[in-house]
Amino acid sequence: MRKRPLGKTSLDVSELGLGTWGLSGDGYGPVVMAEVDRVLDRAVDAGINLFDTADVYGRGAMEKKLGERLPKDKTYVVTKIGTDLDSSPAQKRFDMSYLRTAFERSRDRLKRDPLDIVLLHNPTVHGIRATDGMLFIKELKERGKIRAWGVSCGSTEVARAAIEEGAEVVELAYNVFVATDLHELSSDISHHKVGVLARSVLAHGLLTGHWSPEREFYPGDHRAERWNTRELGIRIGQLAALRPFVNEDIPTLRAVALRFVLSNQLVSSAILGPRSVAQLDQLEREAGEPPYLKDTEMVELAARLKGAGVKV
Repeated sequence: MRKRPLGKTSLDVSELGLGTWGLSGDGYGPVVMAEVDRVLDRAVDAGINLFDTADVYGRGAMEKKLGERLPKDKTYVVTKIGTDLDSSPAQKRFDMSYLRTAFERSRDRLKRDPLDIVLLHNPTVHGIRATDGMLFIKELKERGKIRAWGVSCGSTEVARAAIEEGAEVVELAYNVFVATDLHELSSDISHHKVGVLARSVLAHGLLTGHWSPEREFYPGDHRAERWNTRELGIRIGQLAALRPFVNEDIPTLRAVALRFVLSNQLVSSAILGPRSVAQLDQLEREAGEPPYLKDTEMVELAARLKGAGVKV
């Protein structure tokens, strides 16, 4: 498993990371705990050293699982805090008092001291700039309680605000259909040497190319609310832009999509979400080797995506 530097931190992370939202049962429906253990063990055996989670995944159950299952001497855990599930309704909280409690709970569950990477979980710009929580997260770094900090975010505005405050890591969606945020942030990321964790690499399964426009999702699967039938049909039609790149060396649309992400050298790790050992092995195999996509292929792919109506 090849590794890349996580920005200006001292950490070298596997270019494929394991995301655990799907394994928690929250995002895609129930999971078999025995298979969760097998996926984690297989990831470690494959050389994956970066595991992405959050304190809300399974209401802390995934942090606890990682704390029990992962070898601490050769793995790093990214966790995210800032969502208060105990309030009614649940709300985002980035004040110092709440973050202190959330941090201590995560540390207890993960059984790590220091914690490796702590991200604020989808804050607003106001949540970054106008709360004492930012002072707290910086204090944790200064005291050696965390190795690195940053944000998991859904907008360039939030990412820039965090980078201005000294964030060392940003996690954001990045795939062939959703690439503009990272492209717009590229100069900020390069200048400040920020580590990038790319999530939604396969657009929640859409980029595997296996769906029909009539695809239905089971209850408890977040994708049931993500696209209506018309939107899903448009996206599936746009997959045609990827098909010319499938060949003997790049065997599937999934491989094209994964290699698109790995071809961007700003990306420190592509966070994947397999829910079985078979899926994990398939992704590892289809990631291939550098150069993942040639420069000429990246230019052609961008042109084809633009022609299909995708903003690039």
